[in-house]
Amino acid sequence: MKKEKREVEIVVISDVHLGTYGCHAEELNAYLKSISPRVLVLNGDIIDIWNFSKNYWPKAHMKVVNRILKMIVQGVKVYYVTGNHDEMLRRFSDFHLANFSLVDKLIIEVQGQKTWIFHGDVFDPSIINAKWLAKIGGKGYDLLILMNRTINHLLLAMGKERVSISKMVKNKVKRAVKYIADFEETAVEMAIHHGYDTVICGHIHQPSITFRVHNGHKILYLNSGDWVENLTALEFSEGQWSLYKHQEMGAIEEDDDNDDTELADEFAPVVRLLDDLPRI
Repeated sequence: MKKEKREVEIVVISDVHLGTYGCHAEELNAYLKSISPRVLVLNGDIIDIWNFSKNYWPKAHMKVVNRILKMIVQGVKVYYVTGNHDEMLRRFSDFHLANFSLVDKLIIEVQGQKTWIFHGDVFDPSIINAKWLAKIGGKGYDLLILMNRTINHLLLAMGKERVSISKMVKNKVKRAVKYIADFEETAVEMAIHHGYDTVICGHIHQPSITFRVHNGHKILYLNSGDWVENLTALEFSEGQWSLYKHQEMGAIEEDDDNDDTELADEFAPVVRLLDDLPRI
């Protein structure tokens, strides 16, 4: 018996990093199955083209792609906002087909509030000035997440709680904390300068819903977090934004949709296309 889906007006997810070891694809697929949104915004770094390899593309990752394709067919308006890890798609920006749009930024009105949605990598000095260093850092981060998962499996087996090594590092290293604060402040300043009421970003993997005041101007800053560590999404329903937090699965659940495998076969050329894209 299928569970009834939650109706949500707008859902924003980012930093899924499909194609990497750190991606929680099973959890994301379970979340997408549980909701019925009117609008779905994929706010960058959904497919990690920087680290993509046909040698690592699990079935669960393809199921997420299939799930999104199904939503498009079923009438959900889907916006794919490009990020730095999927920047190859920027050459196709402003592409629109039926319910799907590929854009670099998105400006929509939500309950009379002018809302600016973009990934946020344009504020990252490491992306702008030393992309090669950022790519090395991305691979190191993926390795750290893989090691962290192994450690957590051992901790759970011993009856202890999970830990997040990267979160511990971010919370204790002053430079990392300052980087996050500077990122958020820059996003707020830019949004106020352009006359927006709300700004929504991803990129820094730090979920947040906060009101900020800058030079007498009040603005709502939101960050959708990620599906590597935090497993979070932004949801707009009944006139307000909220932060959804998904629980990490102890074991992989079988998907009860019989047509997922067929869709995976049908769209398998997409995987090959991604692997053939030149790396910059």
